[in-house]
Amino acid sequence: MNFPKNLYYTPEHEWVKIDGNTAYIGITAFAQHELGDIVFVDIDCVGETITKNQVFGTVEAVKTVSDLFMPLTGEVLEFNKILEQQPELVNSDPYENGWMVKINIASIEEVKELLSVESYKNLIGK
Repeated sequence: MNFPKNLYYTPEHEWVKIDGNTAYIGITAFAQHELGDIVFVDIDCVGETITKNQVFGTVEAVKTVSDLFMPLTGEVLEFNKILEQQPELVNSDPYENGWMVKINIASIEEVKELLSVESYKNLIGK
């Protein structure tokens, strides 16, 4: 299973890619593997400021629906519209084309609370 070293992770299985004051957020390869085939991504919070650990949407797999938790406080700038037509990208390319939201980070200090790749691997037993 792939876990890019340039990303940060959460115990709830989201990943975060930091680019200045902007962050891209998605779910990890481990999470998508556990969920199974993703059939729908429901995110309707563009323009809203979402607080760290608040639910910002859901991801629906064939057998379950799972909440998505915001890893950092910030304003949601964009939803990856490609996922409306191709939600399976979350399975096939979770770290690139399968990203879910782009946010403007409210407090860069919160990044220090995210997990490194090593800490995340330990958490999931990999």
